[in-house]
Amino acid sequence: MKLFTLEEANALLPTARRIVEAVARTHERVASFRDTARRAVEGAELGGGFMPGGLKYVAVLMNLAERCGELEALGVQIKDYGRGLIDFPSIRDGRVVLLCWQLGEGDEIEWWHDMEAGFAGRQPI
Repeated sequence: MKLFTLEEANALLPTARRIVEAVARTHERVASFRDTARRAVEGAELGGGFMPGGLKYVAVLMNLAERCGELEALGVQIKDYGRGLIDFPSIRDGRVVLLCWQLGEGDEIEWWHDMEAGFAGRQPI
């Protein structure tokens, strides 16, 4: 696991934001296929399973996986695709914590939380 200082995470934030924006958009596209995919799965159980637009659906899923892979390669953890919620592992008071940011927040990371606390346990930096 890569560990970031606050300064390193803030320096990487513009790049991460661009990727997270793409993830959120792509996640919306995946969601638009939800009903069609559900019907295809139900049909597959009965020996059918054709999905109109299936190739496009697979392409969108691949795009989502690629964007998430880009974040992972940077050491950034994505926690919620739709909200654009990401974490940067860091050290605080001698323990690993997560610097937390989501789409719609500012140009700098302002929150952190313990590994076990999750979003609900966010605290101001």
